[in-house]
Amino acid sequence: MDVREMKHGEKVSLLGFGCMRFPLNMDGSICECEAEAMLDKAIAHGVNYIDTAYPYHNGDSEPFVGRVLKKYDRSSFYLATKLPMFKIETLDDAKRIFEEQLQRLDVDNVDFYLLHAMNKDTWEKAKALGVLEYLDDLKETGKIRNLGFSFHDEYEVFKEMIDARDWDFCQIQYNYIDRNVQAGDQGYALCAKKQIPMVIMEPVKGGNLAVLPEDIAEILKKKRPNDSISSWALRWVASHSNVRVILSGMSTMQQVEDNLHTFDQLEQLNEEEEQLIEKVANMILERTKNGCTACKYCMPCPFGIDIPGNFKIWNEYAKYSNKDATKKKLDAMAREARFDQCKKCGRCEGLCPQHIAIRDDLEQMKKDLAFFK
Repeated sequence: MDVREMKHGEKVSLLGFGCMRFPLNMDGSICECEAEAMLDKAIAHGVNYIDTAYPYHNGDSEPFVGRVLKKYDRSSFYLATKLPMFKIETLDDAKRIFEEQLQRLDVDNVDFYLLHAMNKDTWEKAKALGVLEYLDDLKETGKIRNLGFSFHDEYEVFKEMIDARDWDFCQIQYNYIDRNVQAGDQGYALCAKKQIPMVIMEPVKGGNLAVLPEDIAEILKKKRPNDSISSWALRWVASHSNVRVILSGMSTMQQVEDNLHTFDQLEQLNEEEEQLIEKVANMILERTKNGCTACKYCMPCPFGIDIPGNFKIWNEYAKYSNKDATKKKLDAMAREARFDQCKKCGRCEGLCPQHIAIRDDLEQMKKDLAFFK
């Protein structure tokens, strides 16, 4: 297992176990027997960075992870969890939740603590409520050893946060498709310059970079026939030296074993492979169906259609051909908001600054997603 160093000398496994996608029972609860076996397998092969959060699995992830980790010496792993700023309205809320997290995890301290899913609004809230000062106090007492944040907003907000204080680490979404999304390449470069270690989430873009359209996948399989498609995405991220942990939210033992294979024999991308990944990325992006920017000028639809939401799903399917992910997203959408409920009134088209033929595209979406009933 490749090991990299964090700001204060911690030797962390490059592969981190993300605890938000455990296998589930029929009732939606964590399949604890299988999930524990997966954690055990990963830890036995050198994974020592375990990442959970207060809301994962409806609040069940932290207590489950805490129970599993009790069998291991506390000094043998690094535990990361997060403060859900989206649930915090007062400083007392932050204090209460942190103490609850220690109880859930059954630990005296957290190695890596993050402000969770930060954006402009939650950043302003954290400053206004004095949450940062409280967390600094927790660092002084040793209850938190490293303080950072995970991020979901635009680069300008990321830069403001990075420049505001001396962070121990930060966590961003980063993969070979999302280089210009959220913090992206600019955020990576800024942290590298400031020597702020980075933890990466969504390296395989929620599974989309694990199952590519057959013609694109064949390009990668031809080059490395014994490696999975997802390994290319992981190796791309691993080729960035300021990345210290790459989180993978593993849902099956097969995924654990495949990731261990990738990281046990890790090879960073060579120049030829970097060019190949750039070619693959361009091929994926070229499959975008339309130029919807989700500006929402077309909204609200008089009949309740979520036009930008539908086009996002359509474009994602066109790029990755992931039927399971597409079905899941459409199932989560209210029926009246789906593409097949369009009444063709045309109001939206007169408002669209991109001049998209929305009615025609929604009709085409019906044909392309005919597998969804």
